[in-house]
Amino acid sequence: MTAIRDNKAAGRYEFDVEGGVAFADYRMASGIVTVNYTEVPAQLRGRGIGAKLSAAVLQHIRAEGLKVIPRCGYFAGFVRDHPEYHDLLAR
Repeated sequence: MTAIRDNKAAGRYEFDVEGGVAFADYRMASGIVTVNYTEVPAQLRGRGIGAKLSAAVLQHIRAEGLKVIPRCGYFAGFVRDHPEYHDLLAR
């Protein structure tokens, strides 16, 4: 797995994974990233790629000094289960 890529034109963060792309669709407004949807290629599910993608997205958000609103169910669950990212939640 390579580093995360912020594809601003498509409004998504992307991870190249074993012949496919895992991604998190987002919308940016006023310093807040709303993550609406995440997807891992079907043949690669169950390998922890979604968790790695979510962590990388959150690390990028932190590095950019942004906040997050997790709308995607998977992504929201990841944030909920990882208190080290709770400070990134938009209030």
